[in-house]
Amino acid sequence: MFGKEKAQSSVTPSAVPVSKIETVLGPNAHFTGEIQSDGGVRIEGIFEGSIDITGNLVVSESAKVLATIKANNLSVAGAVKGDIHANRIEILETGRVWGDLTVNSLLLNEGAYLRGQTFMHGDIEFPMIEAPKPAPPAKPARAEIVDVAPKSKPEGGERE
Repeated sequence: MFGKEKAQSSVTPSAVPVSKIETVLGPNAHFTGEIQSDGGVRIEGIFEGSIDITGNLVVSESAKVLATIKANNLSVAGAVKGDIHANRIEILETGRVWGDLTVNSLLLNEGAYLRGQTFMHGDIEFPMIEAPKPAPPAKPARAEIVDVAPKSKPEGGERE
């Protein structure tokens, strides 16, 4: 207004943080199909199909999901049946998962249920374990006879 221009914000609407939840399937929803998203998704109802998102997926305590899942991070408080590929999976104490997991990081809270195989990414190799070195053969001990009976003293006090 007084000859000075205001600096424009460099934030664009498309620069949304990955952790932001953009899509919610409500607790009364029953959805069958495919979900693809670049943002976060929270499921509170029933979903059947496949999920492929680059953001985070939250499966709430009331949710039931029967799907193949690919997500960046996954938090499970409800029930999930299907194979899961994710960077990080957290199964909360109320969470139940039936399926194989392919992950970089896995967190199971006490009380969580997991039935399936877990495959972890990474090039971590099992540490090399050397076999025990063979001990040199023991030499037989030299046998020596030791007289433990007391020597008898000469009688009569004779001295030699």
